[in-house]
Amino acid sequence: MAVAAFLAAAAVTGNAAAAARPSFSVGYSTERALSGALQRSHGTLVGRVPALHVAEVRPQGPPLRFAAAIACMPGIRFVEPLVARSARAEPGLAASVGSSFPLEWAYPATHEDAVPVEVRSAARAFTIAVIDTGADLTAPDLAAKAPTGFNVDSGTTDVSDLIGHGTLVASIAGGSGTNGEGIAGFGGDARLLIVKAFSNGGFSDVDEASAIVYAVDHGARIINLSLAGPRSSTTERNAVAYATAHGALLVAAAGNEAQNGNPVEYPAALLQPTGSEGVGGSGLAVGASDTGGTRASFSSFGSYLSLVAPGVNVLGAVSSAAPFSSFQPIGVPGSAGRYGYGTGTSFSAPQVAGAAALVWAANPDLSARGVAAILKETASGSGSWTPQLGYGVLDAGAAVARSAATPAVATEGVRIGAAVHLTWHGHAVSTFRVLVSEPGGRRRVLLGPTSATTTTVPLAAEHAYVFTVEGLGPSGTPVAESTPYLAARR
Repeated sequence: MAVAAFLAAAAVTGNAAAAARPSFSVGYSTERALSGALQRSHGTLVGRVPALHVAEVRPQGPPLRFAAAIACMPGIRFVEPLVARSARAEPGLAASVGSSFPLEWAYPATHEDAVPVEVRSAARAFTIAVIDTGADLTAPDLAAKAPTGFNVDSGTTDVSDLIGHGTLVASIAGGSGTNGEGIAGFGGDARLLIVKAFSNGGFSDVDEASAIVYAVDHGARIINLSLAGPRSSTTERNAVAYATAHGALLVAAAGNEAQNGNPVEYPAALLQPTGSEGVGGSGLAVGASDTGGTRASFSSFGSYLSLVAPGVNVLGAVSSAAPFSSFQPIGVPGSAGRYGYGTGTSFSAPQVAGAAALVWAANPDLSARGVAAILKETASGSGSWTPQLGYGVLDAGAAVARSAATPAVATEGVRIGAAVHLTWHGHAVSTFRVLVSEPGGRRRVLLGPTSATTTTVPLAAEHAYVFTVEGLGPSGTPVAESTPYLAARR
């Protein structure tokens, strides 16, 4: 990378979290290139994200001199200062909910209570990853789900939450709704994967990227990111691309900075890009609404907003290892657990992540983009987008109903010698068309229209192919398309 570009980036890094971790994100082409660069620069390897070819490196000597030197070494793709990430929570922004509201008022407000029981049960086929400060796995609503956990800093299963933010988020996304106490999470019976990315006093983009890759590689279909910052990085962008390429749906908090200049927040603005006005994108950027269904005063807004969900006094589980005062404590009748109210877009995003699991449970053939589109289309805006609310307030009941009726196609492939055997099936569709393209080339029709659900395709050596299957409506026009399937013969 250009040294001048690095110096410009480094000049805006000076915050407490970055100061506590004077490291750099280093992109490398090969393990040998990284090893050589570390040896010549005398840098210390802190950690790696092998799937992205990114390493966190601590410098020896003056940081800027070190970075300028390592950036010029063979096989080094980029050198960037760590980008700090913070959990987006503002517990004291609003007063306690009045007695006229249910304790978990966000649940009926988003019509979660309209989702059929069988859909809630079917959600157990999907895993929601919560990338955060960890979680108290002994909290009743989490313990009932028996979540798995991973700490990206220590490489262990210790995800103890000393801050409390992650516990609240995880309980909202996927807390048990059938254990007879406490609260009901928004994801029905969806499984939970807790990935603790908070280390050495804060988050960084490398922590976040490592957590995303781990979550994807361990089966998460939905990833909740209740964290944000005003800048992005190559590492973060690569991690988002990795998750998207593997068919995962990312959901991120839009931020709580409306009253502080309303800056664009990342990674939310990577998922719903600035200027998109809710159209397309690879995931969902979620703002906060209040009890009246309008934008919460603190909630960031703008052209990168997808939709909103309740974000004022949202009830969730409180970690037994965190100060109870961190959240507005509330006793929940019949439960021995600790509960409290949190305010912020951090607690809006997991509602959408949970609802995504229900949408997918109602129609497992949907792609991640299809799930995101349905959640936006069925929100309270009735298909209209505004910079204040995106497509409106989450309506989980309407999204599940729309999902069940939406045509969708799924395809799989198996390599057999010099060929690939493709199979596909459809939801609410029975006629198909198979398309193929080489990377960078135009798509062409390989088969169809057909009612067949399988074919075998020979692969030329040293070529890669991308296959997609379209579902066709009665008039022969495409009504659904599968996630692309890549096959290669090297």
